[in-house]
Amino acid sequence: MKLGTRGRYAVMAILDLALHEKKGPVSLSSISERQNISLSYLEQIFNKLRRRDIVSSTRGAGGGYSLSRGADTIYIADVIQAVDEPMRATRCEPNSQKGCMLNGVKCLTHHLWADLGDQIISYLKSVSLEDALNRGQNKSASKSYSFMYEGTNA
Repeated sequence: MKLGTRGRYAVMAILDLALHEKKGPVSLSSISERQNISLSYLEQIFNKLRRRDIVSSTRGAGGGYSLSRGADTIYIADVIQAVDEPMRATRCEPNSQKGCMLNGVKCLTHHLWADLGDQIISYLKSVSLEDALNRGQNKSASKSYSFMYEGTNA
């Protein structure tokens, strides 16, 4: 399954938000700086996240974004789907009877990749933001994994 830039950046940004929102609403400019993501791209991503009620915005001085609900109830799949990132491992169009081959049949590996895609989606639906933060912190502590807390790219 190929995850595009929009989906990867949305997950990076929302995890950054979840990590830093304890101090109040988080500005997109601070996320942009820490994660090295274009501010205009983050604005597009957060508009979609807001429309799907994953984040809420606060205007004015000290304004920014917060999670709309607890980090334990927002799943990585929710974030990826909110930014309209397709989650599939086949070349075929979802829910189509027509396959990816020129003659319209499904390729020999279609079911293999479709099953793999289902497993990935199932996994992403089982990992909350809180889980991802905890995994990142535990692995960062052991220095075996570089998480994106301080602006490093994953």
